[in-house]
Amino acid sequence: MNYWLVKSEPDAYSWNDFVKQGKAVWDGVRNYQARNNLASMRLGDQVLFYHSVTGKEIVGLAKVSRESYPDPTIPEDPRWVAVELEPVSEFPKTVTLQQMKADPSLQNLPLFRLSRLSVVPITPVDFAYILKLSNASE
Repeated sequence: MNYWLVKSEPDAYSWNDFVKQGKAVWDGVRNYQARNNLASMRLGDQVLFYHSVTGKEIVGLAKVSRESYPDPTIPEDPRWVAVELEPVSEFPKTVTLQQMKADPSLQNLPLFRLSRLSVVPITPVDFAYILKLSNASE
């Protein structure tokens, strides 16, 4: 199993929107590295849902419910892919960017090094630690 973090601006698409829909097509990604990350996602992979810009915090856990397929927002260009995600659980306690940056255990988090990417991989150790900080369980 792989672990990921996806970002969404809550003013555009929030965790609550995601839960209300019950699933989401994660499309519209136009960065090659983020696209490659989407293409690497496998059915059942665990995904941290991060509110960017406003909030700057991990708010919940999702899972990959459909592996990559051609991005429906640009069907004429096969270079771009989408995946489907389903919400699993809202975190009892959000994990803020400030909290993560201050934590020595998370200093190598790709969220900091690859801050412009909307989809980044997370190590199993970092994933488990973030779950612990959120008072959630896998």
